[in-house]
Amino acid sequence: MEGGDSSGAGAGGAVAAAAKWRSDASRAFQYYLDRSTPHATGRWLGTLAAAAIYALRVYMVQGFYIVTYGLGIYLLNLLIGFLSPMVDPELDPSAASEGPALPTRGSDEFKPFIRRLPEFKFWYAITKAFVIAFVMTFFSVFDVPVFWPILLCYWIVLFVLTMKRQIVHMIKYKYVPFSIGKQKYGGKKSAVSPSSSKD
Repeated sequence: MEGGDSSGAGAGGAVAAAAKWRSDASRAFQYYLDRSTPHATGRWLGTLAAAAIYALRVYMVQGFYIVTYGLGIYLLNLLIGFLSPMVDPELDPSAASEGPALPTRGSDEFKPFIRRLPEFKFWYAITKAFVIAFVMTFFSVFDVPVFWPILLCYWIVLFVLTMKRQIVHMIKYKYVPFSIGKQKYGGKKSAVSPSSSKD
């Protein structure tokens, strides 16, 4: 009985140690993830490097085209979420009836564009997708034989049709999902009157 108790205690200790290690690793990962939030340029350069590594891997093995196609469809869905407002006027009649709640022309009152998928979550989902797809290329079960030019043409057609629908939606409800040209507020500047400058 004592031997059984000691083995049970040892197994319980191992489970507790594994849970603690997992908790510490998750906390450390979240810490560095939070620290990377303001460094958008560095984050996207890292994602670009991950995409290049994945593309090189697929080119070298000449396979896993179905994985790449699935990755492309997933990235397209993420892009639509990134370009769409949090409250879609087409799905929420009350928002549409209250008037445009989205930024329009520069002469209008500035209204911030709130995305359905924020930039940080957009970046994180893309990076994680490339990492997962890269890992999948090491398992032959995902290397389904397929004629890749057909998949490429189908994805291009799907991309063009989806973006056309998104642009029509943007024109219809008069919003721009980018911050280019929008009003920015800087720090306070000391005003110097003409009379004081002459003294």
